[in-house]
Amino acid sequence: IRAETLLSSSSLLSFSPNVCAMQQIKGTDKKYFTNCKQWYHRKICSQPTVITYECCPGYEKIPGEKGCPAALPLVNIYNTLGVVGATTTKMYSERAQLKEEIEGPGSFTFFAPSNEAWAALPTEILDALVSNVNIELLNALHYHMVNRRLTSEELKHGSSFASMYQDSHVHIHHYSNGIITVNCARLIKPDQHATNGIVHVVDRVITAISNDMQAIIDIDDDLETLRTAFAAAGLTSILENEGQYTVFAPTNEAFEKIPAETLNRILGDPVALRDLLNYHILKNMQCAESIVSGTPMETLQGTVLEVGCDGNQMTLNGKAIITKKDQLGTNGVIHYINELLIPDSAKTLLELAEGSSVAMATKLFVEAGLTTHLTGSEALTMLAPLDEAFKDGVHVTMTPDMRKLMTNHIVKEQMSSKSLYHGQELETLGGLKLRVFVYRNNLCIENACIAAHDKTGRYASMFTVDKVLTPPMGTVMDVLKADDRFSLLVGAIQTAGMTELLNQQGTLTFFAPTNDAFNALGQAELNKLMRNPGELSGVLRYHLGEGMLVSGGVGSHTRLKPLQGEKLELGVRNYTVYVNKVPVAHADLMATNGVVHAVSSVIKPLRESQQAHPHCLQTELISQHRTEASC
Repeated sequence: IRAETLLSSSSLLSFSPNVCAMQQIKGTDKKYFTNCKQWYHRKICSQPTVITYECCPGYEKIPGEKGCPAALPLVNIYNTLGVVGATTTKMYSERAQLKEEIEGPGSFTFFAPSNEAWAALPTEILDALVSNVNIELLNALHYHMVNRRLTSEELKHGSSFASMYQDSHVHIHHYSNGIITVNCARLIKPDQHATNGIVHVVDRVITAISNDMQAIIDIDDDLETLRTAFAAAGLTSILENEGQYTVFAPTNEAFEKIPAETLNRILGDPVALRDLLNYHILKNMQCAESIVSGTPMETLQGTVLEVGCDGNQMTLNGKAIITKKDQLGTNGVIHYINELLIPDSAKTLLELAEGSSVAMATKLFVEAGLTTHLTGSEALTMLAPLDEAFKDGVHVTMTPDMRKLMTNHIVKEQMSSKSLYHGQELETLGGLKLRVFVYRNNLCIENACIAAHDKTGRYASMFTVDKVLTPPMGTVMDVLKADDRFSLLVGAIQTAGMTELLNQQGTLTFFAPTNDAFNALGQAELNKLMRNPGELSGVLRYHLGEGMLVSGGVGSHTRLKPLQGEKLELGVRNYTVYVNKVPVAHADLMATNGVVHAVSSVIKPLRESQQAHPHCLQTELISQHRTEASC
């Protein structure tokens, strides 16, 4: 803690003796003991906090001296309850004739509810306790006591201790963020020492736990559908066995919100149902008070849920859907939720797509008549372009060609992107073979590169890709002949005797000069070049790289070996690929034996000085001036 930080409402420095840091949520009385590592970015549950300083338990200030040097004399537990402000617990201890016990000899731990904790009890429960002080109230208070002194350091995560009420156990959780709970009640003033033990002030009144989680679900009519689902999936044993789980229990209302067709499909599929239910169970017990910020937590299904909070609301995956918190069982805790969580592994392809940022692609798959494939049990992989891939307005109207294209975005096998390898061919529903290209910085299928983590559904998977696929429709030569922009280039290729090279099998990357590129040379230079097939061949071969390099495979500094001449230097700036500082005007015209990138200038070799200074290259990409001007 920095020395310049001052005690609130005091001139005493925070590093002074016996001063404790507190993190308090602004506008509330809610405080957390804290240290530098536990300041949670100055926020708790998305609410701003202030760091204040106060005397540590058992110490007080002396006027004119730094910190809190005066050690208070210890008193017995009964009187300590008054010192720490737990006056209601003190009052009820007297009424229940517990005073003599906690004033007398012994060594006790008392988890003392704060005054606010008693006030928060439902009236009928409080009335029942107070109307029978000698039995009910005394039993309740004894359940808050352990017959030995336990400091917060001794309250280990997952431990339990026999209470002084019929040896019923209290359950401790000491979380990595420093928060300690007993039966999910947070210790708000720990380690208040007394002559005959220790007091920990807690934020709620705790009650004895006798039922396991299965029994809790069995007796609650709000969880009837969940009860049926657990039985159908054969998972009731998890809720009955020993453990420390967290169950997010969907209410009947949560199930009713799901379309009947989807719900019936999952309920009728044991594998999907088991995945769905396990997705609602965390491997560890998480009391609501242990959560101070969004944290990914592993489920029994194998994936993670983000458990967080927003103010007083506990959240799941960012949504405040928890309606009842901290229903404690002997083997874990249940939080009720009003929305069903469906993991990807229980979803159809269509459901995977609908939950992602591929709305346009989803619409087109449906319009193309592919719904039966997207909702059935075929092993498939969908290549779904991001919505941004359609930003220029192309590929949005359904035509026979568009229908065929969308069919070629579905591969005939359920795959994982991690299993793809360079040169692999993937067969689509349309009968086309798509090629896989593995680069240092990207994984691409034809011109489209993987843009997000796989989504693995019940039978099929979805790869999100950054572009609409443009499957090859012919050789490099066919691509050039079909595009009027390359009429001069086609003539030059024929003059240079390179037609066969661009028609034969292979993997070439062609930075293809457009008509504008040739015309920019000037008529005299162009005529001279066309009259010299050898020189022309050399120029064109310098534009041809060995291997397939789609735009997604180009990094900030990529090199490609041309068929003739020194290396080609490639880079990307503002989503534009540059080759030897020449911008690519139109990338990724796919061919069966290569890829064509249109360039509006004839590419010339970089001089050594330009190659040696990438900074100069970057400067030129920005300014579009000659390298001499910037170096």
